[in-house]
Amino acid sequence: MVAGNRDSAPAVLRNLVVALLHSTGHDALAETARLLTSEIVTNVYLHTKVPAIHVEVIVAPQQVHVYVRDNEPRCQAMPPEVRDIEGGLGLYLMNKYADAWGITHYGGMTPTGKAVWFRLVECGKAAS
Repeated sequence: MVAGNRDSAPAVLRNLVVALLHSTGHDALAETARLLTSEIVTNVYLHTKVPAIHVEVIVAPQQVHVYVRDNEPRCQAMPPEVRDIEGGLGLYLMNKYADAWGITHYGGMTPTGKAVWFRLVECGKAAS
């Protein structure tokens, strides 16, 4: 799934992820996937200048993996003034609801992009 890096990207991509999870029988994970996908895509929109945001979803019988990929190799630190006023909940939400999550860099010794990913497991954190 791909969306242009604009203000509508979080809604477009989270809705596609939710539709896929409902259509594959992962209804219990859909709302958590909606929240976490929205958080990550919003961060790409707010903190990068990449033209497109890519989301890949791997569906397995008891779990799903969601990768939000962009062509900005660096992770942007959130400015203190933003952290203090609003936002900054993304990592808290990932830790609270994802069964696992991380960042994967692409491009070898000189990274050309990254993916922030999370895994949700049936009967895991997201389903409780």
